Amino acid sequence: MCYDISFSTKYELITEYIPDLIIDPQIQFDHESFMHVQAQSYQKKPVIYSEGGKLYMKEFEWGVIADYMRTPEQVKKSRAFMCNAQSEKIFDKKSYWHRIRRNRCLLPVEGFFEHREVKGMKNKVPYFIQIKGRPLFFLPALYAYAPIPDVETGEVRGTFTVVTRAANEVMRQIHNSGSNPGRMPLMLTPELELKWLDEHLSDEELKELLEFEMPSAELQYQPVWSIRTTKERPDGKSKLEVFNWENLPPLALPTLPEGRGDQSSL
Repeated sequence: MCYDISFSTKYELITEYIPDLIIDPQIQFDHESFMHVQAQSYQKKPVIYSEGGKLYMKEFEWGVIADYMRTPEQVKKSRAFMCNAQSEKIFDKKSYWHRIRRNRCLLPVEGFFEHREVKGMKNKVPYFIQIKGRPLFFLPALYAYAPIPDVETGEVRGTFTVVTRAANEVMRQIHNSGSNPGRMPLMLTPELELKWLDEHLSDEELKELLEFEMPSAELQYQPVWSIRTTKERPDGKSKLEVFNWENLPPLALPTLPEGRGDQSSL
């Protein structure tokens, strides 16, 4: 699943990509804390959504608070399972995701993290994954407003969930264990990212977007130091830089379309 992302790049890149974006002046970009954001921290992140033909960027909390969560106890019990939405369930009429399928937004990221289980190694190895040639890209997401106000601030919170799909060739090798292996976040081309925000998108067009698979050859992926720890890296480098794990077997190289040249992943 997609529970760990990074957005430590300059937010000005967002306005280069979406020039007419209306940005909430209360947004605070903390590049240090955004270097690694974990879903169940329910941290506020900037998301982009469309309303009345205009694009807005506001801070929403990661982890949807659904309209059936009417008490703080219900939120505490159920919210941890609302950080990802499986694309296959968005058109299941029994699913909550079907009800909010028109509440689409984009989560700007520099990349995301996923963990690989390796036989003979005590701990899973984290990888940092990006789209080649894109210092910033956007993960498709859905949003909902909490049915109850925050108990401390009285604020009606905007919340979001990241859409996931079946993994491609490379991501199946990385996300190879856990309760729901073989998944990856839905990733789109720049043109399709903007289409995701189209308020007039038909269900058939939405299904086409959900079925889009980012080719393995378009991804850049590298092992990094443990991300879910407060310990410093032994070499003192950034969380996002390559870490050479001893005895780490390489991933099988992705199959490239005919005529695409070499098969180097990094």
